[in-house]
Amino acid sequence: MSLTPDLLLHAYSVGVFPMAEHREDEEIFWVDPKRRGIFPIKDFHISRSLAKTLRQDRFEISVNRAFAEVVEACADRAETWINGEIFARYQDLHAMGHAHSLEVWQQGQLVGGVYGVSLGAGFFGESMFSRHRDASKVALAYLMDRLRQARFQLCDTQFLTPHLASLGAVEISRAAYKARLQVAIKGEADFDSPAIPGAQMLLQRMTQTS
Repeated sequence: MSLTPDLLLHAYSVGVFPMAEHREDEEIFWVDPKRRGIFPIKDFHISRSLAKTLRQDRFEISVNRAFAEVVEACADRAETWINGEIFARYQDLHAMGHAHSLEVWQQGQLVGGVYGVSLGAGFFGESMFSRHRDASKVALAYLMDRLRQARFQLCDTQFLTPHLASLGAVEISRAAYKARLQVAIKGEADFDSPAIPGAQMLLQRMTQTS
């Protein structure tokens, strides 16, 4: 079965996602983890060290300015599950308005970012990268603020890694995830609608009690 944008969207709607063993492997398989990582959107908090970085206001943030470049950067590592077909299909989803990127720039250079898929009020984080200390953490903070402002109900991280756990992600069962998923995909959220806040506004919003 060939991978199509519609098949991808259907897969996300039932809780599975595609991977390849490595960049050069043409075979794609579907993953449905027993334990699922998520970011609690309303409970996301910025650490003191990240708040200090944000106050320095050294980065420029954009949304959907360099989607292909973000995916390429996420795949630019020794081991990656992003093969050529997966890369192409996410470009298709981006053109359809279902895949998005958030970019972090410094002095005109792309130094960090994150990308994922939106469906209803669910956001399915795919990957992030960093070429500068704290750049991926900055991307995540702006992403979580955007998901809050756009009224997303679910932020999926697929697996819970130690790095994601250190940033506030938690793990839930497959059944609990799919229950949340079915509620989220029936909701409405617009990833593109919120304005990009300045660092001070972001900190104010993120430090307010949910």
